[in-house]
This record gives sequence, C-alpha cells and structure tokens, in this order.
Amino acid sequence: MASFDIVSKVDPQTLENAVNTAKKELQTRYDLRDTKGGMELDKKANTIQLSSENSMRLKALEDILLGRAVKQGIDGTALDFSAEEQASGALVKKTVKVRAGIDKDASRKIIKLIKDSKLKVEAQTQDEQVRVTAKKIDDLQQVIALLRGADLGQPLQFVNMKS
Repeated sequence: MASFDIVSKVDPQTLENAVNTAKKELQTRYDLRDTKGGMELDKKANTIQLSSENSMRLKALEDILLGRAVKQGIDGTALDFSAEEQASGALVKKTVKVRAGIDKDASRKIIKLIKDSKLKVEAQTQDEQVRVTAKKIDDLQQVIALLRGADLGQPLQFVNMKS
C-alpha cells in the first residue's frame, strides 16, 4: 500500500534567518531608525516577540517580518498575527505564534475534504500529522492536488511518500 504524510512545519533555521534579516532591515529603515524595541525569536516556545512605541510602528514591524519570511520561502499563513497587542510601560508588545503541526480541527477538515472527494484512499490522524494510504500512487497524487487547491488556513507539506 502506498502512503504519504501531511504535515505543517517551518524550518527553524529558515525562520531564524528571516527574523535576523528583518532585524537588519529594521536598523536601516529611516522611518524606524530611532525606534525602541524590536523583534526576538523564542525557539523553544516557537514565537516571535515584537515590541515598539506605538501600534503604527508595530504594524510596520509585522509587515517587515512577513515580507522577510515570504522571501525566505516561509508561507505567510505559518505566522499567526491574531494575538492582541499588549501595552507594557512605554512599549506596545505583540506575540506572533509560528504554526507547527496540524491541530485537531485542521486534521478533521483535511480528512473530511479527502472523504468528500470520493477517492479510494484512507486518511487518519497521527499526532500532529495526517497519514493517507491508498492502493495506487495516482490516487495519492490526486489527494495532494486536491489539498493544494484547498484553503485550509495553514501551509501543508507532503512527506514520506512510499509506494
């Protein structure tokens, strides 16, 4: 039986490169030159901490980070900017989560989408990934094409293709 895994992950080295280039751009931009704060990557918590004097400059930091991440090849949907801003003394802070792994709701959506396609495949959730098995590799390739066309709100990678 042929199979492959659907995962959602971001390469940590690529993410670190994106944050470092965004920091360099922050230092060279004229409109943000004297800004207090900046951005810090927390590898263990898989988050990026943004801080600035006001929400307008914080939005500029978000744009710089997103632009640099996309240029490094990271899908923009891997960064979750939905957290609320928090005032802390003279600075406004925001925590950007880096999505890693497929949560239960997303895996349910993926499995439902695969079952609704009426392809002769089986999908099952394993930890933070979804394994798809079939008798023919052609069916698996149709599933990959189906999921690439679907908007699930997070980037998906297809790994461990076995025949």
